[in-house]
Amino acid sequence: QVPLEESGGGSVQTGGSLRLSCPTSGYGDTGYYLTWFRRRPGTEREGVASLFSGDRNTLYSDAVKGRFRIGLDNGEDTLYLEMNNLKPGDTAMYYCAAGAPWRVKQPFDESAYSSWGRGTQVTVSS
Repeated sequence: QVPLEESGGGSVQTGGSLRLSCPTSGYGDTGYYLTWFRRRPGTEREGVASLFSGDRNTLYSDAVKGRFRIGLDNGEDTLYLEMNNLKPGDTAMYYCAAGAPWRVKQPFDESAYSSWGRGTQVTVSS
C-alpha cells in the first residue's frame, strides 16, 4: 500500500469553494477505486465521492451531489475534489483513499480501502 497525501483544505464562508488534491501514486492509471471520505465532528467517516480510474465512472453521496465534483488531473496523477456552494455541514476532515477493484464491492465502504492519506481539514463558517 502506498500512502497518499491530501492538500487544499482551509477555512471558507458559506457558499465558498475549495479544491482538494491528492497525488494518486500510480493508482490513477491502474483501474483502482479512488474515493474521498470525510469525518464530520462527532460522526463516523463517510464516503462523499468516488471514481473508478478504469472507466472514470463516478458516484456521489446525496449530501454533496450537484455541489462536489471528483476527477483526475495532470495525466491521471492527481485526484481532485472540487467543492462548491459549501455549507457549515461540510466541515470535516477529508481523506483520499485507494482501493483495489477485487476488494471494493461498495465504493463507500471504507473497510475495502488499503491506502489512505492523513486528511486535510475543511472548515465552513456561517
